[in-house]
Amino acid sequence: MTSTPVELPKTVLLSPRLRLLILTQLAFNIGFFAVLPFLAEHLGQAVGMAGWLVGFVLGLRTFSQQGLFVVGGALADRYGIRPVVLAGCVLRIAGFAWLGYAERTAAVIGAVLLVGFAAALFSPAVESEVARQAVVHEEAGGQRTRVLALFTVAGQAGAFVGPLLGALLLAVDFRTVCLAGAGIFVLVLAGHAWMLPQRIPGRQRVRLKGGLGALARNRRFLGLCCAYGAYLLAYNQLYLALPEEVERATGSQSALAWLFALSSLLVVTAQLPVTRWAGSRLSLRRSMVAGLLLIGAGFAVVAVSRPAALTGTAGLLPSAGFVVLLTFGQMLVAPVARAWVPDLAEEGRLGLYTGALSSVSGLFVLIGSSVTGSLLDSGLPPAVPWLVLAAVPVAAVGMLPRR
Repeated sequence: MTSTPVELPKTVLLSPRLRLLILTQLAFNIGFFAVLPFLAEHLGQAVGMAGWLVGFVLGLRTFSQQGLFVVGGALADRYGIRPVVLAGCVLRIAGFAWLGYAERTAAVIGAVLLVGFAAALFSPAVESEVARQAVVHEEAGGQRTRVLALFTVAGQAGAFVGPLLGALLLAVDFRTVCLAGAGIFVLVLAGHAWMLPQRIPGRQRVRLKGGLGALARNRRFLGLCCAYGAYLLAYNQLYLALPEEVERATGSQSALAWLFALSSLLVVTAQLPVTRWAGSRLSLRRSMVAGLLLIGAGFAVVAVSRPAALTGTAGLLPSAGFVVLLTFGQMLVAPVARAWVPDLAEEGRLGLYTGALSSVSGLFVLIGSSVTGSLLDSGLPPAVPWLVLAAVPVAAVGMLPRR
């Protein structure tokens, strides 16, 4: 894909397969985000984990998901997306049910790993097929980035509904939240077993061996992976640094669901206009640069205000500013990064490359979340962790491919 700005069409006619895949992302995220926003508090309060261990478990969940995407992507290239998606749904059901009953650290870690690996199976399979279908759509006169923006909107719509559902069910207990999430994936499993075709025309199956070497030598692709990893580490702070800041400012985490809802609502309503604007004015690289700088600015807003130790409604304003800036940065970064991958991938290895994009970013999150958890518990001046986090996406600008 050329990085020359292009004018986006105002409408996109989706194929039936693209509609199915986009609805898949909506359902996945409703089930997932009904549970995840409330996991950190459950681990710290109900299970009694230390702050560094909560950060490590959250990072481990992301790494077992994002870090193993490369496995799921390679399996999708070899066996097709249907068996990989169905297997991932089964594991996600089991993982959520286990997490609802886990009371010891070892059990929690086992359940979290299962939850993460489930997504490592179905997400790269779905995402790589969306990217491939987006290229087909572009060849027919559509626009690739806009299709991926629609995929993002569906995911964020699920992320909007999920926390609200979880907050409602949390009035019962965390176990009920987990079982409800598992129930949603039971419905997803049944729907895909019925609707997803055994073989998808145009998707060639390749051997598992032979793809990693070429990938490891692809410097442009690895640069994109590193920049995307910095973005994902920043995004992960919605589940680690933000809950602590909301707790400090208000004495509870009741406002957290509304901040998640704000983020999701912004994406649902603004993603397509932002994508249209960026596509007509910015190259792929400049779009990602702008997004990463906005994300850095979001952390800086909290860092600047943190020494004042504001509380109540005033104390929530910096957190809201962080969420808004992070979300607009996400709108510029996420669709463009995915749109870039098909042009950098080896023929027949789109699943592998789509998975590798997330695997490298998962490694960033595993290391970075543990460091962030330690920083938040370190007793350093309260602005320091947020300043460190602000520097990460800014530094990532230098990792982006130059062309």
